[in-house]
Amino acid sequence: MSPHRRVAVTSPQTRLAHARRRHRTAWRPPTLDPAEVHEAVRVFHAQRSRAAVALGALSVLLLGLPVVLSLAPWLDHARVLGVPVSWVALVAVPFPAMVAIAHWHLRRAERVEDDSEPGTPGPGG
Repeated sequence: MSPHRRVAVTSPQTRLAHARRRHRTAWRPPTLDPAEVHEAVRVFHAQRSRAAVALGALSVLLLGLPVVLSLAPWLDHARVLGVPVSWVALVAVPFPAMVAIAHWHLRRAERVEDDSEPGTPGPGG
C-alpha cells in the first residue's frame, strides 16, 4: 500500500455540477458583466455568420460533386489503376475538402475571439 493518499482531479464544471446536486438549490451559471455582454453577442454573431459561410461551402461541396460527376460522363470511362476516375473522386475529394473547410472555419472563428480579447485592438482601432 502506498503511503500517499489518492486525490480525485476534476474540472471546475464537474465540481459545480456535483455541488449543485448536493445542495439541491436553484443554481444558475454565472452571468457576464453588462460591459462584456455586448462583446459576447458581437463575437457570437460574427462566429455564426462565419459558420454559415462554412456550412454553405460544405453544402456546395457535397451537393456539387455529384452534379459535376453527372455532367462529366467521360469520368466513368477514364480509369486510374483500373478504377473509374469518378469513383476515385468520390473518395479522394470530399474528405480532404471537408478537413480543409473545417480547418479554415476554425481559424476564422479563432480570429474573431482573438480580436475580442482584452488588450488587443478590435477591427475599429
